[in-house]
Amino acid sequence: MRDVRRDIFQAIADPTRRAILSLIALHAMTPNAIAENFETSRQSISKHLRVLTECELVKQEQQGREIYYSLAIEKMKEVDQWLAQFRTIWENRFNQLDTLLNSLKNNNI
Repeated sequence: MRDVRRDIFQAIADPTRRAILSLIALHAMTPNAIAENFETSRQSISKHLRVLTECELVKQEQQGREIYYSLAIEKMKEVDQWLAQFRTIWENRFNQLDTLLNSLKNNNI
């Protein structure tokens, strides 16, 4: 068994994996249902789901003979918390820019 610790940011860097997360954000889906939304093989989707599962971004739930994948919102909150520090910086810079532009506008420069 491989003991590879995947990085959550590497996982969400892939556009296909981000699209999968968007698909399952509203309701759980089987791998076949997910694969129907992509022009790639079912095996490729399974590999993406494995990465997302290893990073704990998705949860698996067995229902009869089917496995359903759903978004693990707790992990997404961790990503959001990490991004929050940058969001604060960006908002401050945009506010400074707004202040400067308003000042220039009021001074007709």
